[in-house]
Amino acid sequence: TGPDRKEVPLNRGTQAVVVGRGREAPGDGSSMGGRPSSPLDKQQQQHLRGQVDILMRNFLPCYRGQLAASILRQISRELGPQEPAGSQLLRSKKLPRVREHRGPLTQLRGHPPRWQPICVLRGDGRLEWFSHKEEYENGGHPLGSTALTGYTLLTSQREYLRLLDALCPDSLGDHTQEEPDSLLEVPVSFPLFLQHPFRQHLCFSAATREAQHAWRLALQGGIRLRGTVLQRSQAPAARAFLDAVRLYRQHQGHFGDDDVTLGSDAEVLTAVLMREQLPALRAQTLPGLRGSGRARAWAWTELLDAVHAAVLAGASAGLRAFQPEKDELLASLEKTIRPDVDHLLRQRARVAGRLRTDIRGPLESCLRREVDPQLPRVVQTLLRTVEASLQAVRTLLAQGMDRLSRRLRQSPSGTRLRREVYSFGEMPWDLALMQTCYREAEWSHGRLGQLAAPFGFLGMQSLVFGAQDLAQQLIADAVATFLQLADQCLTMALNCDQAAQRLERVRGRVLKKFESDSRLAQRRFIRGWGLCIFLPFVLSQLEPSCKKELPEFEGDVLAMGSQALTTEGIYEDVIRGCLLQRIDRELKKTLGANDVSCTLDGCLEVPWEQEGAAPTLNLVSSFLAGRQAFTGFLCLPEKSSANILAASPLSCSCFRSGFHRDSPVFLVQLAEGLAHPMETVSSHSVWSFQPTSRQ
Repeated sequence: TGPDRKEVPLNRGTQAVVVGRGREAPGDGSSMGGRPSSPLDKQQQQHLRGQVDILMRNFLPCYRGQLAASILRQISRELGPQEPAGSQLLRSKKLPRVREHRGPLTQLRGHPPRWQPICVLRGDGRLEWFSHKEEYENGGHPLGSTALTGYTLLTSQREYLRLLDALCPDSLGDHTQEEPDSLLEVPVSFPLFLQHPFRQHLCFSAATREAQHAWRLALQGGIRLRGTVLQRSQAPAARAFLDAVRLYRQHQGHFGDDDVTLGSDAEVLTAVLMREQLPALRAQTLPGLRGSGRARAWAWTELLDAVHAAVLAGASAGLRAFQPEKDELLASLEKTIRPDVDHLLRQRARVAGRLRTDIRGPLESCLRREVDPQLPRVVQTLLRTVEASLQAVRTLLAQGMDRLSRRLRQSPSGTRLRREVYSFGEMPWDLALMQTCYREAEWSHGRLGQLAAPFGFLGMQSLVFGAQDLAQQLIADAVATFLQLADQCLTMALNCDQAAQRLERVRGRVLKKFESDSRLAQRRFIRGWGLCIFLPFVLSQLEPSCKKELPEFEGDVLAMGSQALTTEGIYEDVIRGCLLQRIDRELKKTLGANDVSCTLDGCLEVPWEQEGAAPTLNLVSSFLAGRQAFTGFLCLPEKSSANILAASPLSCSCFRSGFHRDSPVFLVQLAEGLAHPMETVSSHSVWSFQPTSRQ
């Protein structure tokens, strides 16, 4: 707990048997219609509000400082030398999303139990359930909903019950008082368990294995989309927020990355506070919960859900209150830093040089003793993780382009070709197709986790999500590039065979560009996650010896007169630079000097040399930025996925020129058909999409 934090015990006699927040639920939590609002009494709720206030008072100074540092970093990039090995592919303009998916599921545990609502996964990763299909289609309010941030999906009943037993180990095996019709006693054929460390669990069952598989893909896509909203953003405020969270936790004595930064800003701060409070909450409240065995564990999750909802509501309110100040601060920082940026960077370099000299001995000793022995294996495992995923992406991309050429040669029917082009444009968002690429990113989860755990790194889910987001973004860029180049090279004078030959040449160009961008992305991925694994550990090792040297530099830094530069920030940058040198050296050994020399230079930044840090791994230029990325919740456009598709370049540009009029198909008609993409469906039947009347 922080310096201002004090413990106020929650009622030891709390009986958490029903929890919910109704349809007017604050925050991003789940709402279960028709149930009591909370098991927390007024004293407990007041205590939690006080804890949130303390968190905001301690966190916001870190955030303000990192906002200034982020603006300085952005301006220095703009004015510095451009990357010699930049991206070759065009940037996709489509926003990340999941396809809306719906269907009946049996709710195994709830009020009432074992009923079959119509469940709907929205394009922004929110799961809703309705009592009847007609209520959903008529735009009615859902009976309940939950944002999928932070959930883990399990499809094994045995595995879920082991997890539930571990929540209350003192009462393990005591199931005598549990209700006889509980899901805990009845085998489930096709379960879908959504588990969260601080939220009530959601327990569903599908009717068939095929339906379970389709829901599994959809829910996993929603979980990843909700989790990586900040990591995908290129806004300076996003990077500043994530850096501020890390710095705040270091001040609390927590070194080492984990998955706490998954979610929106309010969700991240909620997870930070929940982790701080969880040990005391367990000690004070768990013994007083009524019930036994798994029923008691279930009651514990319901209590956590109520606490999480209260904290999330407070964090959301705190960030909304800070928003006007943040907007004003960002505008002011831009005006004050830009005219003075050269002077600030020179002063920073001077202080960094002195700091580097002072800490060189302890730093080099720590790196040789702790980092160097494990660095080769970590780099190789990171490389295998991302390399296998991107190779699967290349295969999928090549197959998609080949299908288009074959379709054009064999059966140039307007309807079929329209469907094929639409399916090709949808590949990045087709989870069934992308599943092979995503599985490749997961295979080294255990091995890499074992290598990184001694360094305090517990963020394997974030790392896997980062690799999967990278695969999705690269194939989205490649698809956009292919469609744009195809549109430029096809003319009215071409027949089908000539057009197919043109497309094959475009295929070759796109694959070359993809391979170039893949190499650059791999290096950035390895450098970024290498820093995430090693930097917090090295900082913790040097804390006792080197941090005491920093006060003597305070005078020089204060004399610069800018909140964008701090002694602690320059100190971390020096250590980061030394770590990057070692990671780059290992990359050259692993990949060969000729293969990396042209790309490593493109990864270096001036003056921080920290390109590839986790929040910007995905090379995305069109994701959420500014205010939208930092409301209390995940903010996606009001347009549905159908509207996004209809407004995409695919619908108005692809193959716009058309063929010669005596050709069997007019590609002008193709463009017109794509203006109504919902008339076609993916070739994968599990992803058939039918818009509701509201959409």
